[in-house]
Amino acid sequence: MTPAIEGTVPTRDAIRSALRSVTDPELDRSIVELDYIEDLEIEDGTVIVAFALPTAWCSPTFAWMMATDARDAISELEGVGDVRIVLRDHMHATEVTRGVNEGMAFSDAFETADGDIAETRATLDRKARLARQYDAIKELADAGLDDAQLAALRREDIGFEGGRAMIDLDEFYVEVDADPLKRYLEKATSVGVVEELGDRLFVSRDGDPLATEDVQTARSASRLAKTNMGGQGGVCASLHAARNPELASD
Repeated sequence: MTPAIEGTVPTRDAIRSALRSVTDPELDRSIVELDYIEDLEIEDGTVIVAFALPTAWCSPTFAWMMATDARDAISELEGVGDVRIVLRDHMHATEVTRGVNEGMAFSDAFETADGDIAETRATLDRKARLARQYDAIKELADAGLDDAQLAALRREDIGFEGGRAMIDLDEFYVEVDADPLKRYLEKATSVGVVEELGDRLFVSRDGDPLATEDVQTARSASRLAKTNMGGQGGVCASLHAARNPELASD
């Protein structure tokens, strides 16, 4: 951790903005949007963030991922000297809080852990990428693109201006809402599916470029991932509201 720079302590708004990039990996939604953040303090360059999940028995693996991602996101802000993440009201709050703040590996904090954080993260990232791909393909299909055009699209064919995305189809342009494509590209880029301008925009579950005949199968797989996330999200939202009834009236 770098020493705090005098006079550059981040504001609470800046910290919350940084935390918006941290998602519940099972739901692919921001922990700020989900109201997981319970407390935020700034003391002499040290940022202390306390968060709670919908239930006390939510996966410790997911809690660990959110805690480490929050720590890393805040650490990038200028003027932050140290970060302390506190998990509250969870059956493994002690292990997660201690492990994350002491820079431990998940397997050291949980000696009986079955599985690997990196492997779990990759699985959840693929699921989130598929769910976002469904939204992006639907937006383009609703605008009139056929399967052959969807399969052939490359990163270089997409441009953004304000809240709109411009799709270059060689002979003409199609304009659509930018948000579904931006969200998809954010995830596809972060997991290495779309890295170069010449890369195909949409790929299969396993990361292979789509042929025209593969598009409908890919859409079905993407829809399943989105439906699964939406269903789980509804359950979590209900549990979170039951645990925090004051949020229901906000």
